Amino acid sequence: MARVKLVFAMLIFGSIGLFVRNIDLSSGQIALARGVIGSLFLLLVGRITKQKLSQGAIRRNLLLLLLSGALIGFNWILLFEAYKYTTISKATLSYYFAPVFVMVLSPWILKERLEIKKILGMILALGGMFLVTGIGEGAGKADLLGIGFGLMAAMLYATVVLMNKFLKGLTGLETTLVQISAASIVLLPYILITEDLQYKQLNSIGMILLVIVGIINTGLAYLLYFSSMKDLSGQTISVFSYIDPISAILLSVVLLGEHMSAIQVIGGILILGGTFLSERKSMSPQTSRN
Repeated sequence: MARVKLVFAMLIFGSIGLFVRNIDLSSGQIALARGVIGSLFLLLVGRITKQKLSQGAIRRNLLLLLLSGALIGFNWILLFEAYKYTTISKATLSYYFAPVFVMVLSPWILKERLEIKKILGMILALGGMFLVTGIGEGAGKADLLGIGFGLMAAMLYATVVLMNKFLKGLTGLETTLVQISAASIVLLPYILITEDLQYKQLNSIGMILLVIVGIINTGLAYLLYFSSMKDLSGQTISVFSYIDPISAILLSVVLLGEHMSAIQVIGGILILGGTFLSERKSMSPQTSRN
């Protein structure tokens, strides 16, 4: 049953690009709504199931939670911008470059030894990223801009992953709840300062899609993800996490008719294969996802 929950969570995470592409709002306003709706949903579920939050542990980690939560909010904005400028496939693959950034920074921040298999994995992923960009095939400016947004989102996500290594005494669900709530708190003044709110102008379909992103792609997905973790090993969770990018790519090809050249497909395989190789036997479940 735990594996089924995890598979569903990964499929839900992988489908978010399909919804975001069809919501007629800025990336910032989608991210803000996602954080508000998702955190309210998780709070409601916690109240119904009588799950108590460890207030003491949250207070002890509050500064780090707020900082990482702010990064998550801007990470969402950059990822949603990537979806708008390039295909979901390319945005997803560029975003899945985050483990490479983690590997590069870990020796300095976490004092971890950089093993040969990690170096080989990074080389494969870098080669794959070059092929996915399509630079040699005359990639357009919009594609390159979208991939750039995806890589910047990946960098922020990698930073959050590393910051989460220093959190103590919190469950994954507690961490995520506080972080996405913090993302909403930080994004609200940012959005109010930089743009006009346009939620009232959203049509009924757009509103439904926005609610789906908040409740299903955020609240329910995180709930399934963390409820499965206690019954599965970190290795199993990490391997199953590859369902997320693979399903995102397949959905974009089947439902949106997005095209990837043979070279870009090879690049995608190199990215996913390289990150898998470098993380194998050393992977652990991470507390925050896209």
